[in-house]
Parts: sequence; C-alpha cells; structure tokens
Amino acid sequence: MKHFWTIFSHEVRMLLVTPSTYIAAFFFLATMGFIFTGILENYSHTPQDASPAIMFFQLFWFPVLFMVPLLTMRCLAEERRLGTMETLLTTPVTTPEVVLGKFGAAYGLYVTLWAATGGFFYILKEFAGDSRLLDPGPLVGGYVFIAVSGLLFVAIGVLASALSRNQAVAGCFCLFLLSGLIWGDNFLAQSTLLDREALHPLKAAVDYAWIFRHYQDFTRGVIDTRQVLFYVSGTVLALIFSILSVEARQLQS
Repeated sequence: MKHFWTIFSHEVRMLLVTPSTYIAAFFFLATMGFIFTGILENYSHTPQDASPAIMFFQLFWFPVLFMVPLLTMRCLAEERRLGTMETLLTTPVTTPEVVLGKFGAAYGLYVTLWAATGGFFYILKEFAGDSRLLDPGPLVGGYVFIAVSGLLFVAIGVLASALSRNQAVAGCFCLFLLSGLIWGDNFLAQSTLLDREALHPLKAAVDYAWIFRHYQDFTRGVIDTRQVLFYVSGTVLALIFSILSVEARQLQS
C-alpha cells in the first residue's frame, strides 16, 4: 500500500477543485445551520426535554442523502468515463490502492464537513451561558456516530461509482442505496411485516442493521461494539465489491 498516500493526496486536491465538492459543502453547512437555528428557536419558545445535540443529530440522514452522492459520484465513474483508469492501473499502482485512496479522501472531507458543525455548538456555548444546553454525552456520542456510520455511507458511494461510467447515474444509484439502507430498514424495523415466527431471523437482522436505533444508542452514550462491527464490516464488504468491480471492468476491456 505504498502508493495509497499518493492517490489519497491527489484525490484530495481533485476534490478541492471540483465544483460538486463546494456545492455539497455549501448546502450541507447552510442546511445544518438552518436546522440548528430552528432547534434553538424551539428552545427559546418551549422548554425541551432533549438536549440540542440529540435533536441536531437525529436529522443526520438528510445531509447524508445529498452530500455523500456529491462527494463520491465522480471518484471512479469519471475515471472510467475518461479512460484514465486504464492508464492509472498501468503504473505501479494496485486497484486496492486506487479504491482505498479515493475512499479515504471522500471520507476525510465528509468528516471535516461534519466537524465544521462543531462551530454551531461553540457559538451556543459562548452566547447561551447555560451548560445544560451542551450535555457532553449526546454531543460526543453524536459525532462518534457520524464518524463510524460515515465509513459505511461513503463506502456505499464509492461502490455506486465503481458500478457506473456516468457520475450522474452513480449519484442517483448511491442515493437509492442509502435511502434503502436508512429508510427501508427503518420501515421494516417498525412495521409488523416481520413479526411472524418464521421470519424472526430476518427480523433480528433488520433490528441489528437499524441505523436509527444505533443513533439513539450513541447519543445516549452507549457504544455497542456490535454496532461498530456492523459499520466496519459493511465498509469492508462495500470496498471489496468496489475493488472487484473495477478489476472486472478492466478484464472486460
């Protein structure tokens, strides 16, 4: 993996000169800023039982659905469309290094954008003067959840990009996969469709992958190693499939 950092640094530079990166960053920070402002307005009018951090992070899915596709849709699809993937792989660079380098750059930017929202809570701390609004448990747990779950979300985006030559198609496919993972699983977990005894193994699997429950546990300060394993193993599988997809395309060409 000696060429990983070369690919990683190159991809970071490419992300910093790509318009979609700044579009994603602008809409993300603007959206989360409006959400945070709305939360504070609710607190100013009516006392709330939950801390602002819990209410803030419970909408994690909204920026994920538009930010991850924008950050990942071009990473492999554009290389294949331009024909530069074949040229890149003729150099002493392996497919895993290419995929992991692009994944690392996209994930780093994803985490950086989320880390920027910490400024909202810093401003709240400076001007509110009420320590009860900044419960460290939900705040730290929320950011840990964002970092851990982001591994899987970004890996899914890389996989979607590896399966397509068109970055718009890759973005739409990523949106579809993330929506199914977040909302499809949430629907199945809360419905009675899997309550039959014969479907109990499937019900257990759906509950294990229930992302909204993971979020609730993290913001309560409960970090279950089984949940961490779910995201790590899912990330590894998605990256392996991405590598295999790139290599299969190379063999076909």
